[in-house]
Amino acid sequence: MLLLCFVTLYPIWYVLVNSFNDGKEAMTMGNIYWIPRMFSTENYSTVFKNAGIMTAMGITVAKTVIGTVIHVFFTAMVAYAFSRKELIGRNFYMIIGTITMFFNGGLIPTYLWYRDLGLLDHFGVYIYPAMFSFFDLIIFLAFFREIPEGLEEAAKIDGANDFTVFVRIVLPVSMPVVATIALFHGVWQWNDYFTGLLYTNTESLQPIQTFLYRVIAQSSSNQMVQNVGGAINRRVTGQSLKMATMVITTLPIVLAYPFLQRYFVKGLMIGSLKG
Repeated sequence: MLLLCFVTLYPIWYVLVNSFNDGKEAMTMGNIYWIPRMFSTENYSTVFKNAGIMTAMGITVAKTVIGTVIHVFFTAMVAYAFSRKELIGRNFYMIIGTITMFFNGGLIPTYLWYRDLGLLDHFGVYIYPAMFSFFDLIIFLAFFREIPEGLEEAAKIDGANDFTVFVRIVLPVSMPVVATIALFHGVWQWNDYFTGLLYTNTESLQPIQTFLYRVIAQSSSNQMVQNVGGAINRRVTGQSLKMATMVITTLPIVLAYPFLQRYFVKGLMIGSLKG
């Protein structure tokens, strides 16, 4: 177990230690493995001097918050409709939805579809295609089926329609599954770099993970320092900037995950036990 923990955590520690070491010294004397040899925050200063990383961070936060809220509400609303026995063609819709979990249209048709919808180089490319997930619908559906029908019947006797029942009865009693799906999708939104890489060309629309990808993809150390810091800093190198940028982009989700991990367990257990 200790060996497994070491193998899992050491790469993170290695990146953190090297990000706080003087880049030029590390390049000259060799990598640092345990503690910084020449402590320096110059790598982080160089990264934060670029306004692009702050813009990318803002895009990431915005798409994570907005995308998660819309995804959870829309997917839950569709799942609630699927949970109704009176829904005409429910079995057919379930078959069609299940097929989409295993097959998709492919990258080129998707790109052409986004282009026709006007989503290329548009913030909506992060939101609209991710509004719904059939896998998340199944998780919602398993939870909704366990809600006593008496709650909904009582609300309808008082004059509530289906939408009112969903918003004022179903969602409030479904907070465990709502939190689970919000965490699933929020982590995905935060880590997603491919959407920004493929469907946006404007740097001001690219999220932090795409920014990180472009930093790591730089082939020249001086070019990387210029692109990230705006001018050549002789105390930092391309490698040290990679380390600092990786820490900046992964730290928020790493800090949040331990507090939210229990929701992953709940998400896996929802609907698995009957009784």
